[in-house]
Amino acid sequence: MTTPSRRTSLAVRITVVCLAVAGVAVVVAGLVAARLVNSASRDVLQQSLAAQADVLASQFEGALPIQRLRNGQLTKVVRGQGISIVLQRPNGQPVSDDPLAGRAAVKAGLTESAARSQQVTVDGQQFLVEVRSVGPGATFALVQPAHAEDLTLRKLIRNILIALGIGLLVAALAGFVLGRVLSRPLRHAAAVAAGMRGGRRDLRVPIEGPAEVAEVATSINELADALRYSEARQREFLLSVSHELRTPLTAVNGFAEAIADGVAEGEDARRAGDTIQREAQRLERLVSDLLDLARLGADEFRLDLTGLDLVALVTDCAEVWRLRCAARDVALETLVPPHPVHVVADPRRLRQVIDGLAENALRVTPAGAPIVLALTVDGQARLAVRDGGPGLAAEDYPVAFDRGVLNQKYRGKRPVGSGIGLALAHGLVTRMGGTLTAGPAPEGGAAFTVTLPLAR
Repeated sequence: MTTPSRRTSLAVRITVVCLAVAGVAVVVAGLVAARLVNSASRDVLQQSLAAQADVLASQFEGALPIQRLRNGQLTKVVRGQGISIVLQRPNGQPVSDDPLAGRAAVKAGLTESAARSQQVTVDGQQFLVEVRSVGPGATFALVQPAHAEDLTLRKLIRNILIALGIGLLVAALAGFVLGRVLSRPLRHAAAVAAGMRGGRRDLRVPIEGPAEVAEVATSINELADALRYSEARQREFLLSVSHELRTPLTAVNGFAEAIADGVAEGEDARRAGDTIQREAQRLERLVSDLLDLARLGADEFRLDLTGLDLVALVTDCAEVWRLRCAARDVALETLVPPHPVHVVADPRRLRQVIDGLAENALRVTPAGAPIVLALTVDGQARLAVRDGGPGLAAEDYPVAFDRGVLNQKYRGKRPVGSGIGLALAHGLVTRMGGTLTAGPAPEGGAAFTVTLPLAR
């Protein structure tokens, strides 16, 4: 037997999702910001270098004394910022204390005697170069390594990490609070469901939270109402069945005691034996119906479907019920087509349905009123069992096939059956691919109509 894995709570999952979203958002924003800041800082450095080059160029307009430019006060200030000065000799050779800076200046166009701003790479290192011309053959360049922007980038990364930590902390708190708020209605629903499992039917879930959570609460409340209604119906059904069982059992027990005690002798004993046999058959039929109804929805309940002539089946059934109806002074009429009507059904189960409907009709039909077995064909075969009894109220027809409903309503007012016959008949007809409906009959009572598709 496998142990079910422990599931994480909704609050934990929401917190993790919030953390993931916050982390991704901060990282993506940091990467974009780093790229923008890196580009912007390089532009700022380039502009600052250009401004300093312009200042130097203005000081030596028209001539470029090499010694003065290399050792002047402005030069010292520039070099103090990590900027190299590269001069061009009259012979075109660059003069610089840093060979890499000299190569960078030449690569940037120092020898072309024209002002320009360049970003060049020498030996894998990037340099910012500002070239200025102060006269014929008098050119200099300011060269600054681009790594000066690394400090800004490192500060940015540090700030991004700080923001990431703060964002994750806020996301964790927000996710935890949000998870608790969203899961609270679900916890209430779970508590109510646990109470329902323990037999409580008076518990209800508060309708709160988002629409989806409120829908879950509404469904659980509707389920609780349905369970309470179903269990009430089940109790009523069991009460009606127990009543139906108790009546024949009482008769069997009473007459059996009379025979055993010698109270019933001779003709009385024979009548007692007939009563015991009749009530035992009634009990057997009731138990059989209960078993059939219980098995009806199970996979092992099998039907022997075959082609049959519905006219012949109705005629045979009428022969049996005509005698029983005559004994009650009830006229049985049979209306069938003059030709065979072929359907696919289980003959035994279909006969059971017709017998059950006819028995119900005879139970409520007064002397002198008719019972009609009417078979019609209109693309389908329709067999109606109609009676001239008191009929049903309009609101009873939709629930006529629910177990015990009619028994509960009419018990004590008119003869009723066990409360399972119509439910069983409806289940059998449905399993055979047909329908069973109820409605008023032209004869004044009720009509129960079995509809089956015609055989091809």
